[in-house]
Amino acid sequence: MFVFKAAVVGAGTMGGEIAQVVASADIPVVLKDVEQKYVDQGLEKARSLWQAVVDKGKLSSEELDRKLALIEGTTEYAGFGDVDFVIEAVPERMEIKQAVFSELDVVTPGHAILASNTSSLSISEMGEATSRPDRVVGFHFFYPASIMRLLEIVEGDESSAETVQAAVNFAQTIRKLPIRCGEAPGFVVNRILNSSVSEVWRQQEESEIDLEEIDKQVAESKAAPMGPFILADMLGLDTVLHVAEHLQESFGDRFYIHRKMRELVAAGNLGAKTGKGFYEHGS
Repeated sequence: MFVFKAAVVGAGTMGGEIAQVVASADIPVVLKDVEQKYVDQGLEKARSLWQAVVDKGKLSSEELDRKLALIEGTTEYAGFGDVDFVIEAVPERMEIKQAVFSELDVVTPGHAILASNTSSLSISEMGEATSRPDRVVGFHFFYPASIMRLLEIVEGDESSAETVQAAVNFAQTIRKLPIRCGEAPGFVVNRILNSSVSEVWRQQEESEIDLEEIDKQVAESKAAPMGPFILADMLGLDTVLHVAEHLQESFGDRFYIHRKMRELVAAGNLGAKTGKGFYEHGS
């Protein structure tokens, strides 16, 4: 199946970047959120990513405008009647995702694949909210989606072989490197990443090493693009905590959760999106 038009539901931390990635492959994409301010933020994120390339002299302003025009921002489902592939990128809560999948099942054509950018939740449970569980699949990008090439294709219990292959093909079309996996908690990458990061969290608390120093050492070692604490802030501490709790519930206390992260989330300090997390973030 060829994807002539795509859609992204959720214009938050990842949604704007995902839309930019799709449009960069010259595929029209609808970017939807519940409020116009979030849609505008997603569109601005996409524009800023291309503007950075223009500033380096590797893209013309005219080409930036052409690519940005491929993204249709909306708060309605009116433009979903002819999409081939939808990527859900709403908050990491099953009840929210199931509600969105139920809506998508109604507003999209029967052949459309409904994909989730979830980092740990069950694809099968999302499929249960639709009449086409065979056409539901995980399509998990990594932050920042505009740069990170890896993409997890997550197979639910009912995901058909044709759906999985179409997802793999689409991932390659948008210049990502897909890996296929089952829907075990954390899938592949987050299970490995959180296993490592939880030990960093544990060590930081036990030794009281400055967390900024840890992030600095990780970045300088090039073991990762950024340290674990600033990465958590950028992803959203509520999302990171939810994944960490899910893994701890599934695999036990070997997946440690940083106490301060729990305190920050309880206080509503969720990282970059609220202006404060492990770090202070300017407007």
